[in-house]
Amino acid sequence: MAIKQTLSMIKPDGVKRGLIGEVIGRFEKNGLKIKAMKMLHLTKAQAQQFYAVHQERPFYGSLTEFMSSGPIVALILEGENAIQVNRDLMGATDYRQAAAGTIRADFARDIEANIVHGSDAAETAKTEIAFFFNELEKV
Repeated sequence: MAIKQTLSMIKPDGVKRGLIGEVIGRFEKNGLKIKAMKMLHLTKAQAQQFYAVHQERPFYGSLTEFMSSGPIVALILEGENAIQVNRDLMGATDYRQAAAGTIRADFARDIEANIVHGSDAAETAKTEIAFFFNELEKV
């Protein structure tokens, strides 16, 4: 299986609640390597740009408001089948439906404030990585 990269993000609720180390530890314990990482605070316009694919959805406004409410940690994760491994570790978007032991099942308290974001496909990962990281920042 080929080594792949994906974007993961620890959302403002995860940062605020001090879960950065816990989340990163789960990635590393499951074979994902951190190739780049940064903490930043998205503006509302940046959050809207990042989540533009959802702009017609009813949750777009509240999602972008939440994502610009505090700092996030963006990461490039690398490993075999990285996208699926990351998505399995995160659990279902609706934390109430997430499998036991996943990040969202263990820590999320809301469907939007659900601790983490992860790319859903290779093309999405490429676009999302480019949104947060320039070539000099990639290891």
